[in-house]
Order: sequence, then C-alpha cells, then structure tokens
Amino acid sequence: MDARLLEILVCPVCKGSLDYRKARAELVCRACRLAYPVKDDIPIMLEDEARQISAEEAGE
Repeated sequence: MDARLLEILVCPVCKGSLDYRKARAELVCRACRLAYPVKDDIPIMLEDEARQISAEEAGE
C-alpha cells in the first residue's frame, strides 16, 4: 500500500484513523471494530464489504 494513501484514508463510518495489517491485507478501524479488505493494493472502503472483528483482534 502506498504510504501517502494510508495517510489520507479514514474509516467511512466514524472518520477515524485506520491501521494497515499487511499480513491479512486489511485496513482496521479500532473504534468501529471493522476490517476493510485491500484487494490488489486497492482498499475496499465500503461498510458492507468490511468484516466485524473482536475487541481482542482490534487491539492486535
């Protein structure tokens, strides 16, 4: 993922910051506990495409 893109992307739900998790190819919003997929270096920033994550997973 491009570092410049990561600087400007925010969660579409709460507008909070996102953590990039390269191993799972996801952008994680800890506040909403949502993980947005990244496919072919393109973040899919749709709430319907995100998966719910547990509190423990959010704190990884």
